[in-house]
Amino acid sequence: MCGFAGFIRNRLNANDGEILKGMTDLIAHRGPDDESFYSDDHVAMGFRRLSIIDLESGRQPMKNEDGTLVLTFNGEIYNFPSLREELIARGHRFQTNSDSEVLVHGYEEYGKELPKKLRGMFAFVLWDSKTQTLFCARDIFGIKPFYYYKRDHDFFFASEIKSFLAHPDFIKEFDESLLPTWLCYEYLPMDRTFFKNVYKLPGAHSLTYRAGEIKIERYFEFEYEIQKGLSIDEWARKIKEVFSESVRAHRISDVEVGCFLSSGVDSSLVAYEVSKNASPMKDQTDPVKTFSVGFADERFSELADAEEFAAAVGLPNFQNRVSASEFFEATGAIQYMMDEPLPNPSEVPLYFLAREAAKQVKVVLSGEGADELFGGYPMYLAEWHQARFARWCPKFVRKALYSLAKTFHIRGEHFLRESLKTPAERYPRVHYNYTKDSCQKILREPIDAPDPIVYSEPYFAHAAQKGWPSPTAMQYADLFVWMAYDILQKADRMSMAHSLELRVPFLDREVLKLAFRLPQKMRAHGSTTKAALRHAASELPKKTSGMKKKGFATPLDVWLREEPYYSMVREKLTGEIAKRFFNVDRLCAILDAHKRGEHHMKELYLIYTFVIWYEEFFVKR
Repeated sequence: MCGFAGFIRNRLNANDGEILKGMTDLIAHRGPDDESFYSDDHVAMGFRRLSIIDLESGRQPMKNEDGTLVLTFNGEIYNFPSLREELIARGHRFQTNSDSEVLVHGYEEYGKELPKKLRGMFAFVLWDSKTQTLFCARDIFGIKPFYYYKRDHDFFFASEIKSFLAHPDFIKEFDESLLPTWLCYEYLPMDRTFFKNVYKLPGAHSLTYRAGEIKIERYFEFEYEIQKGLSIDEWARKIKEVFSESVRAHRISDVEVGCFLSSGVDSSLVAYEVSKNASPMKDQTDPVKTFSVGFADERFSELADAEEFAAAVGLPNFQNRVSASEFFEATGAIQYMMDEPLPNPSEVPLYFLAREAAKQVKVVLSGEGADELFGGYPMYLAEWHQARFARWCPKFVRKALYSLAKTFHIRGEHFLRESLKTPAERYPRVHYNYTKDSCQKILREPIDAPDPIVYSEPYFAHAAQKGWPSPTAMQYADLFVWMAYDILQKADRMSMAHSLELRVPFLDREVLKLAFRLPQKMRAHGSTTKAALRHAASELPKKTSGMKKKGFATPLDVWLREEPYYSMVREKLTGEIAKRFFNVDRLCAILDAHKRGEHHMKELYLIYTFVIWYEEFFVKR
């Protein structure tokens, strides 16, 4: 695990070494154990290391035997032992036992086909000095970040955007045109960022840069291949086998591995599997440490459930509680670490959870991805009911029923209204905070922007073309929209802010392959989410395996009505930054309505975090 940064040299500069070091210093939290650099007449590459595998060697930037290939790499390759043996059999000579070296020799052997062979989480850059080509790739899910800056002849790359701030040729410009889309989604569901000319390489893609030209290619496709005829017991057995093997692979480490533990089935299953399987590279004889977070306000804390589960399976559980003052005081540091503004309140307790875990371990496993792969969100059930309703009730009948319900205020009006929309229009992520129309009303002046549905609708179109049912289409869209740009960004930044490597064994190629074979009734169906996965977790305490999906509840809704937090937020919503972009009178009206008892926490916290983020990147720096 590490952070990297670098740039293509367009002209020799006596200060390039100092510039490169400055870029890596800004992401030293990603790798506090070591730093190293490489440069030639064409490229400069810097590296910060968090030592996890092959502690003595494995240093980067790493070269091949003749020094013509140079690598910087962030992440872990879980199938590196088998790839190593395969490459040795083909005549390659290894100098280390690190997973990094398989990328160097793998590129020599397979060229740009290399990413197709990798099982892991990664973002890497390979410089081929013979062809003066930069080859980059990101893992299929987009677990590890990769940013690049392209303007005229300038090309920079890094694990985090903040690295670019140290380069004197970086022109920092805010792209206001993206505000409407962000206000709807709460993130930017695309390759662009709020920094002009800064882009994200999407997951499952590679990037080739040569002679000033960029070529981006998809190397992996996500396709459901539903397998029918198996019972839930048979599916559960398959899930157990595949997931257990994934956990074993994700435990590869030369340092102690712990687990994040909430009260839900996903993280509980991860912790349970980790506790059963000894690490293949390090004999961790003590019980696996689990880490949980809650709030000082017991009404919003699930720590008792986590503690109960840990005790039931014999694992030590370390807990910490976040107070209201800590929550708000951390906002600036968190938004700076995020690089892109993200107002998901769960990122705050995650920040404190990672901080506490990092005091005892360097690596943790977590349960991200289970809901998206196995059908865990309630909205998938809602869509299942919509699809079922549409099958037996023609649209003209639904229109008539909705008209009656609307006229006489009959229960079910919302369901009937939604039934008249397409699955893509029903997708909740598109208007997660504001709608296309309401976001324009809070902007200082209207901003011309595409309908936010354009960023998610293609996934529904692809699903329809394949004949997948609409709940499956919603899961499919979530992989590329919600998970990629919210869940995984939050998980990476909040863990790496404290130099903690977070691994996600559900987001594994083999687990994905199995999950994409599950029929709809084995995922979200009737009144049950994650049906097959819950069955596979039957060894867990019944209270845990049967627990319904709950978002990470925060007291933020309450805090925004109380002092000093109401005044603190109001100050930001009426300040100079807010006035530059938003209709502050309308924002204050929403805040006051919330104080009177209405519920507008998401809309308010969205703007508050944006102002804090903007301060961090465009005022303080």
